[in-house]
Amino acid sequence: MEVIKNKIEELVEKLNRLSYEYYVLDNPSVDDYEYDMLYRELEQYEKDYPDLVPSYSPTKRVGDVVLDEFSKVIHEVPMQSLNDVFSFDELDSFDARVRNELNDSIEYSVEYKIDGLSVSLEYIDGMFVRGSTRGDGLVGEDITENLKTINSIPMKLTKPVTIEVRGEVFMPKSSFEKLNQEREVNDLQLFANPRNAAAGSLRQLDSKITRERNLDIFIFNVQSYNGEIITHSDSLNLCKELGFKINSHTKVCRDIFDVKKIIEEFGNQRSSLSYDIDGVVIKINDFNQREILGTTVKAPKWAVAYKFPPEKKITKLLDIEIKVGRTGVLTPNAVLEPVFISGSRVSRATLHNYDYIMDKDIRIGDKIVLQKAGDIIPAVIESLSKERDGSEKVFTMPEFCPVCGAKVVREEDEAAFRCTGLKCGAQLERNIIHFASRDAMNIDGFGPAVAKLLISNNLIKSVSDIYTLTKEQIENLEGFGEKSAENLIDAINKSKTNDLYRLLFGLGIRHVGQKSAKSICMEFGDIFELINADADTLKTIEDVGDVMAESIVTFFANEENVAQIYKLKDSGVNLISEKVERKSDIFSGMTFVLTGTLPTLTRDEAKKIIEDNGGKTSSSVSKKTTVVLAGEEAG
Repeated sequence: MEVIKNKIEELVEKLNRLSYEYYVLDNPSVDDYEYDMLYRELEQYEKDYPDLVPSYSPTKRVGDVVLDEFSKVIHEVPMQSLNDVFSFDELDSFDARVRNELNDSIEYSVEYKIDGLSVSLEYIDGMFVRGSTRGDGLVGEDITENLKTINSIPMKLTKPVTIEVRGEVFMPKSSFEKLNQEREVNDLQLFANPRNAAAGSLRQLDSKITRERNLDIFIFNVQSYNGEIITHSDSLNLCKELGFKINSHTKVCRDIFDVKKIIEEFGNQRSSLSYDIDGVVIKINDFNQREILGTTVKAPKWAVAYKFPPEKKITKLLDIEIKVGRTGVLTPNAVLEPVFISGSRVSRATLHNYDYIMDKDIRIGDKIVLQKAGDIIPAVIESLSKERDGSEKVFTMPEFCPVCGAKVVREEDEAAFRCTGLKCGAQLERNIIHFASRDAMNIDGFGPAVAKLLISNNLIKSVSDIYTLTKEQIENLEGFGEKSAENLIDAINKSKTNDLYRLLFGLGIRHVGQKSAKSICMEFGDIFELINADADTLKTIEDVGDVMAESIVTFFANEENVAQIYKLKDSGVNLISEKVERKSDIFSGMTFVLTGTLPTLTRDEAKKIIEDNGGKTSSSVSKKTTVVLAGEEAG
């Protein structure tokens, strides 16, 4: 056992060192394959000898903890905010004040102000024990499990010290763009900027979600330490020695003139960085001088944050083009006379939505003010109406989709205009992925990667094309062979026999979920009865309200959508609902919520028993809930 324990320790130490090289130093010494093989070897040892797994093993980063809520953390050292300055004049005033109070030579530490979320990390004898949010500075929230998923946070330091450090968790720009692309596909609200995305990711009760967000951190301050350090620059060197990730863009300046030069230098660099900064932090370097200056209730007197003003440029709005997103939303985009702003040449910018254009009275031909929101997304923030010459044109949204020609609708109380076309090329990828998904047609092996592959090879241009695919078309595609192609065709053919509610849900009609699809199909029996139903008839169904009824009627009023139904019929896809014969009315009037793992049934099997006996199921607890059926590891 001692030999095995030593082997596990050896693997853990090696993997942690390799992670440090990869995530902190950005200088890996082995390739991904070698790392993965070592990781698998460790996993096997830990599976066989779970009592020997150290708390700082890299396998503890997997993010498998789901919390009901975050517990509160009282900060022994308050996590204060900084006073902001917005001009060099204000910076001069800060310098004059501290020089007057200290009456001594001063060194300033100057560093990036990372635009993220401030957190505290606590270590005892070199082991990571707790991480928390800033909160109000005095009381934060315990987010230890989420912070463990960030690879650049060491689980064990290089020395057995007791220390509390403060850092800024951020989301790299590339991760932010990828996350918003995924959210757009899934019809979720987009994050406004990387900072909001990082904050939302850190406050997830399910740490697996945090793990998927690819967060990072820079440590910028030592809160408390059981050793001695004299200056801020010494504290950063200590943190680096202990294995923390430190931002290399930190300078020590001897006067305020050098500080201003560094601020200008940092400002010129910001557009080329892989992460967001929103300013520069200027701190007294000497800790004894900090003690003399002291703090207020909210902020230290020995530091300020110089905030960069958002760069704005004036240019001309040449036209407004419509982009159709993956969820069918029509977004107006400005076509501009090219202008250089925040480090890049911009000729297009978002106009958000039609209401935004109307509220700001933006017209084609206007001179407009352009700004990069969060230094990433160019946006038109103002039109210069006083400079109009009368040639400007008022913009109107199109009645028909510019991609597929389907009717465009705008629902009440919603800003978005949407295309109603099932065959719309702009929405194709999202529609195909949803159609084949587990809760819809449940085509085994037909995931997002396969959908993208088939679309890029022009093998499918609509959901009905899925059922015209042949083994010969698929087997020569990248990642496929004869057997895998045959398996996919078998899964597609199997899905033809699905109950109608799966197809109805798979069509992606707005507001129609799986539960309401079941109720609708049980009422109408076959798809063609539903196609001919009016809104008033639909609203008589218990799970269907005004908005859903209108959405269904609008969908089937589109001739191309109905044509897709006929093509599915010609391919042998079932268009009739199974009439459910109730075995009893034992659960009549009762609503069940299922959570956790049941000992003898899957959730789908349990749902069927409940529905067969007159009951209903729901995904969340409400005043209508009769029974919560809780299995193992319930939420």
